[in-house]
Amino acid sequence: MKAAFLARCRGIVGADQVLTDALDMAPFLTDWRGRFTGSALAVVRPATPEQVALVVRACAQWRVPLVPQGGKTGLVLGGVPDQSGRAIVLSLARMNRVRSLDPVNRTITLDAGCILEDVQEAAAAHGCLFPLSLAAEGSCTIGGNLSTNAGGTAVLRYGNTRDLCLGLEVVTPQGELWNGLRALRKDNTGYDLRDLFIGAEGTLGVITGAVLKLHPQPKASITALVALATPRHALALLTLMQDSCGASLTGFELMSDFCLRLVATHFPALPQPFVTRHAQYVLLELSSSESERHAVGLLERAIETALESDIADDALVATSIAQSRSLWQLREHISMAQAAAGKNIKHDVSLPISRIADFIARTDALLAQAYPGCRLVCFGHVGDGNLHYNVAPPEHTGDDDFLACQPGVNRIVHDSVHGFGGSISAEHGIGALKRDELVRYKSEVELNMMRAIKTALDPLGIMNPGKIL
Repeated sequence: MKAAFLARCRGIVGADQVLTDALDMAPFLTDWRGRFTGSALAVVRPATPEQVALVVRACAQWRVPLVPQGGKTGLVLGGVPDQSGRAIVLSLARMNRVRSLDPVNRTITLDAGCILEDVQEAAAAHGCLFPLSLAAEGSCTIGGNLSTNAGGTAVLRYGNTRDLCLGLEVVTPQGELWNGLRALRKDNTGYDLRDLFIGAEGTLGVITGAVLKLHPQPKASITALVALATPRHALALLTLMQDSCGASLTGFELMSDFCLRLVATHFPALPQPFVTRHAQYVLLELSSSESERHAVGLLERAIETALESDIADDALVATSIAQSRSLWQLREHISMAQAAAGKNIKHDVSLPISRIADFIARTDALLAQAYPGCRLVCFGHVGDGNLHYNVAPPEHTGDDDFLACQPGVNRIVHDSVHGFGGSISAEHGIGALKRDELVRYKSEVELNMMRAIKTALDPLGIMNPGKIL
C-alpha cells in the first residue's frame, strides 16, 4: 500500500518532489519554536492546484492523512504532523505565482504559497497596498495566513485576513478543485463557502489560491512612540486617538517596559528612544490619504492633548522614514528577544478592549501569587483587543523547570481570559497545542456544530487530523 501510494504521488508531482529521506524531510517536521518534531510518510511538493487535487484524491483512496503546510511559522503545531508517521506533509512552497493583479478593481489573485512580503511588494509595484503585516512576513505564506485568519499590526484599520479576502480556490478532502476565485465585493448567492475554509487550519480542505483586496497607498504615514504609566492610560489614549484621528489611525501597539528591556539586551544596536524608562509604551501609526502635513498635524494635536491631560508622560514623533522603521523594529524584535532570552509560556488572547487593563492587573496578580518571580512579557495589538501575554521564568530558573508549570500557567491565564469575556486564541489558531483547551471554553453546541461540519466535508478524517478538534 505504502509503495503504491508513493508511486502514485511521484507520478503526479515528479519523483524529486516526493521526499522520503529523513534528512530531506527534517526541515518540514519541526515547529517554528523547535519544541516539537513530528514524523511523516513523505513530504509531497506539488506545483499546481491540479497536482494538489490529484495528491489529495490519492490520499482519500489510500486513506493517508495529510498536513497542509505553508511557511511553517505557526505557533500552535497546526502545520506539522504528529509522531505516528502515517501522514504526508503537503508543502505548498512551490506554488508561489501571482496570477493577476487588477489595480482598478484593487484585487490580486495568487497561489497560496506566495510569501506575504512578496505580495506586499507586488501590490506596491502597481501603486497599491496589501495591508496585512506580520513579524514573519518574510517567510509566512498567504495560504497559512488565510488558514489561521492571521491578524497583524494593521487590523485596527484594515481587518483580519478574512476581511482582506474576496474569493478562494480550494481542494476538497475528496480531491475536487473548487474555483471560488470571485473578485466580487457583493455576492449573495447562497452559503459563503469561503468563510468555512478561512481559519479552519487545513482541517476542511487545502487552500490553493485566493483573491485578495488591495487598498490605495497612503500619501503619508507617521509613527510615534508614546510613554505612559499604565495600560489604563493606553486605553484612554486609544479613545483620544480614535476621536481625534478617526480612520487615519492604522496601528496601536502596547509594549511593557520589560519588553523593551529585553529588546535592548539582545539587540543593543537598536536605539532606545527615551532616556527615562516608563512602565508602558504605545507605538502608534497614522496613515493619511491627504498629505504628510495633514497627518503630522493630526498626530501632534492629539499627542499634545494627551500630554496636557496627563494621559501620556512623554512622546516621540518620527521625523524620517528611517526613524519610523527603527521604532517599528522595537516592536517587531520583541518575539526574537524573547527567543534569545530563553523559553517562555506564550498566550495569544483577545479581550473586549475596555477590559484589557483589568485583565492585565488581575492576571498579573494571580500569576505572581502562584509563581513568585515570574516575569510578564505583555505586548500586542491593543487597538483590536489582541494581547500576546507571555510568561517568562523567574531569573535563575531553568527553562525546562518552568515549562513544566505550563498547564497551571495556562489554566490561570485562559480562565482569566474567559472570565473577562475573551478568547484563548486571537490570531494564532488552535492547532494541536490548544485543542484540548478549546473543549473547556467552547460550548457543547458550538463544538457539535464544528464536528458536524468536519464530518460532512471530511468524512474520512484525513485533513490535518488532530488539529482544532
